This record gives sequence, structure tokens and C-alpha cells, in this order.
Amino acid sequence: TESIDDLVREAESLKTRLEEERAKFNDMELTTVAEKLDSLPPFGTKSRRILKGHQGKVLALDWSNDKRHMVSTSQDGKLIVWDAFTTNKEHAITMPTTWVLACAYSPSGATVACGGLDNKLTLYPLNADDDANKHKKVVATHTSYISSCKFMHSDQQLLTASGDSTAKLWDVESSVAIQTFQGHQADVMDIDISPSEAGNIFVSGVGK
Repeated sequence: TESIDDLVREAESLKTRLEEERAKFNDMELTTVAEKLDSLPPFGTKSRRILKGHQGKVLALDWSNDKRHMVSTSQDGKLIVWDAFTTNKEHAITMPTTWVLACAYSPSGATVACGGLDNKLTLYPLNADDDANKHKKVVATHTSYISSCKFMHSDQQLLTASGDSTAKLWDVESSVAIQTFQGHQADVMDIDISPSEAGNIFVSGVGK
């Protein structure tokens, strides 16, 4: 009969082999994965509207869930909320810094979030009767610039990416970080969330 030591060694061997097989599917380069996919057919694009109003380079934009409104930020230090159908500017908010690198429209359409070289993510209400700056709220802070932000399928949680090599999930009400995601060795430049409302999966990428 096999001794307990033999069984332990066999279990460890199986565990090692399983980890080796799993490792084959981990940490694959995007180019390697893409090589296995069929090429996309050519497609044409056509300009539908040109939204004019910024006086500097547009650094970020995001669509509202209603597929009509959008928010954009620029080097001119302005955040603009647009009606993309009419090209009208519905809100124009002056930012505390001219380098606002990220912005996001809340799922409800009631607020927009933005952040950049000030290392902060700030929430602005769009239903305020007076200056939105009077009602702004800082909901996230990093030790370096904020490069990207996304709402997690509701107005209650926000995901941020930063030059401090982390991504963080925040509770909007308390402005507390729920979770910090570490692993990158460089500035996290962008994030995107799975479109499934039931999922909590997101992808992050760094610049070379």
C-alpha cells in the first residue's frame, strides 16, 4: 500500500502540473491572442456631427447611456456636456486644472466625473440650478495623476486608473476606496468595464 508521504508527493505533482497548464493561458500578449482571430472586414465611417466649442485639445470624452448626450474635457480647462443630436452645449464647467485626462457620464445621467493632473476625481451634478462647482464633490484621490475613470454600472461605484500604477474601486457616497488593484509596473493608462451589468470584470492597460 502507498504511504501517506507517497500520496502527498503525488498530490503535489498533480498540483504542479495543473499550475503549469494554467500558466499557459496566463499573461499572454494581446498580439498573440489576436493572431488566432479572423481579420475584421473593412468598414467605412461617416461624420454625422461636429461639436465645436473647445479652445484646446480634447483629452477625454464619454457617452451617456441615453446615446444622445456626451461629456468632453479639453486643455482649455473646460468640461462640456453636449447634446450630440443638436450639437448644443448644455453645460460648460470650468475645471481646477487644464489637464483633465479622464471623464465619465454616470448611468443615471445625473452627474459626470472627471480627473487628471490634480490626482483627484471630482463629481459634478448636472441638475443644479446654479454653478455646478458649488456642489462638486471629490470622490477619489491617487498619489499620481488620474488617467481614466468609469462608473461600475451604477452611480454608487467608480473605477479609476492612475499613474501610480494602480486601479481603484471607490464608493461614491463615502469617498472611500473599496478595493485597490495592483500588479502593473508602469502608469495605468486606461480601463474598460465588461458590458454585462451582472459582471465585475474590467481590463486595464499601461503605456510603454
